[in-house]
Amino acid sequence: MNYTIEILRRQNRDVASYRQIIAYTTDDTEMTVATLLKTLNANPELTDCEGKPVAKIEWECSCLQKKCGACAMRINSKPRLACDTKLGDFRDGKIILEPLKKFPVIADLVVDRSVMFRNLKNIGLWLEKEARHTKKGEDIAYESSRCLQCGCCLEVCPNFIPGEEFYSAASFVPTARVLSELPKKDKADILKSYVDKIYKGCGKSLSCRDVCPAQIDIEHLLVNNNAVAVWKRSIK
Repeated sequence: MNYTIEILRRQNRDVASYRQIIAYTTDDTEMTVATLLKTLNANPELTDCEGKPVAKIEWECSCLQKKCGACAMRINSKPRLACDTKLGDFRDGKIILEPLKKFPVIADLVVDRSVMFRNLKNIGLWLEKEARHTKKGEDIAYESSRCLQCGCCLEVCPNFIPGEEFYSAASFVPTARVLSELPKKDKADILKSYVDKIYKGCGKSLSCRDVCPAQIDIEHLLVNNNAVAVWKRSIK
């Protein structure tokens, strides 16, 4: 099948972005977008549809097994993992690759997602001493630990704006794990941060749930977080 790969390109922060269209032919519908990008970059003589040379396409990857979240990008306007998106998903043969738009672009499809980690630090999301794992919080801890910190949830969240007060799902999902393990007497600061940085800003559209590559039960975690932090109830 013949594919047209349109990539929003920007070699660095100091130059304007532009779109480059590359033709590619393959019968392998199981090929992922990640493999496609590796294949394109492996061809030093690659040219686009106008006959212009194609510079190395900058993008991030690590595990290529849907476990790290590094290859998150917008694919046909939807935030997805390149390693989990197959060419067979595009029956019309048109694939548009763009960087996540809520983060500063470093180059091409690479973005700076450090705001997510600053937010976790601001919440104080760490353990200062050994925590006891209880059977009651086991499911919550496991579910929240599957977060890839890929940023897809932030991309579709109507309430998240980088640098502002609301931290969104990339923060409240890992918060669920700490809340499930900390004893009540050690939760006060995190509970306050949760109310200020998450509960007050969340419109509960749950658009984050629909795009999560790990298919985390975000609604369940949100309900339990709210129960503990706002309504002072125990984890269910």
